[in-house]
Amino acid sequence: MELKGGLSRPRLRGASVGIEKLMALAGRVGVDPDESSETALQRRLVVMLSVGTLPLTVLWSVIYFAAGAPLAAAIPAIYSLFTPVNTLLFAFTRRLGLYRFTQLLMILILPWLVMMSLGGFKPSSVVIIWAALCPLASLLIEDPRSTVLWIAGFVALLILSAVLQPHLTPSGLPEAFVTWFFVLNLGTVIAIVFALLYYFVGQRNFFQERSETLLLNILPKEISEALKLGPGTIAAHYEAASVLFADVVEFTPMAATMTPLSLVDLLNEVFQCFDGLVERRDLEKIKTIGDCYMVAAGVPRERPDHAVALVQLALDMQEAVATQTFGDRKLAFRIGINSGPVVAGVIGRKKFIYDLWGAAVNLASRMETHGESGTVQITRNTYDLVWSEFDCESRGEISVKGADRMEVWRVLGRKEDRRPELEPAGAAR
Repeated sequence: MELKGGLSRPRLRGASVGIEKLMALAGRVGVDPDESSETALQRRLVVMLSVGTLPLTVLWSVIYFAAGAPLAAAIPAIYSLFTPVNTLLFAFTRRLGLYRFTQLLMILILPWLVMMSLGGFKPSSVVIIWAALCPLASLLIEDPRSTVLWIAGFVALLILSAVLQPHLTPSGLPEAFVTWFFVLNLGTVIAIVFALLYYFVGQRNFFQERSETLLLNILPKEISEALKLGPGTIAAHYEAASVLFADVVEFTPMAATMTPLSLVDLLNEVFQCFDGLVERRDLEKIKTIGDCYMVAAGVPRERPDHAVALVQLALDMQEAVATQTFGDRKLAFRIGINSGPVVAGVIGRKKFIYDLWGAAVNLASRMETHGESGTVQITRNTYDLVWSEFDCESRGEISVKGADRMEVWRVLGRKEDRRPELEPAGAAR
């Protein structure tokens, strides 16, 4: 199938693959394992600009020579010879600052010299417009202060050109040649600027999306959006929420028999399994503390079924642990749940973490600590919210550290006529 202009789809795909290979090659030149993602982007851009314009400088040199302007032809030829050598040196030395400065300096000075050799603005088809790539590229690959200096240099050359214009001798190139070369100079520079900006914006969007994903893996979306608005304490009171703690039974003696790496791999396998269950239930994982796993419902998004949703998660966790092995081991968990008012938010200035505070949180932790292996233990606060959905068995009153004796229940399972279906991840509520 032919497209407009006679280009076929295979040819377009071939051109696209060629461009991708050129970008990949530019990404490997002068690579430094210690560089940041921003520095790596700057490095790729300067290499792409420097090497990508080589075919054009060679073409311009040939055209000027054929038109009878050998001096004007020699100047882009200098760039065509210098740039490959300079890029090769950069690949070995990795001195980005020096490579960037020398390439930008040549991009600024050489078009001006071509213009001067051809007799000024009009006789040279305003070839000095190529020098505008210097401050424009600097804006993408350097800090703003350096860009100001390059802009000042470009403006200074324009002023100097205007002053010297009356004293220059036109090269005598044909009028048609001057006109068409003006079109080529203007069109090519605009195309190069667009290509640089397109690639830069695309890469920035990629890094932005990756950062957003990382941030959302650490903080709830509502909290990450609030942090973007500015620094400060982020906290809110929630009158109705539920908190779950899950802990591996006999973890300490088991850990003593394992290597540190094996232990971390085991916990990672367990918590990844739990993460999937939390996501399916649209709940909020708060944190892990050693072998303890903490989840909340009703924060930061309020929901009336917070207790029911969290008990459903606890039963899902029980089922997963009962049917799977982790690190070739069968594990047992104690799970405790409590419901009540909490304060949730982010405090501090570094290494943010979304956390919960309040008596309801402490009591949920006590439910796990005082629970039995393989059981889900809940308080009366939670029982009053879930008894119609789940079969529960009273354990009577127990002594709880930091509180009076209190009645607790063990969740046996879902009531057969009320077994809920899992909602897909991210389902709207």
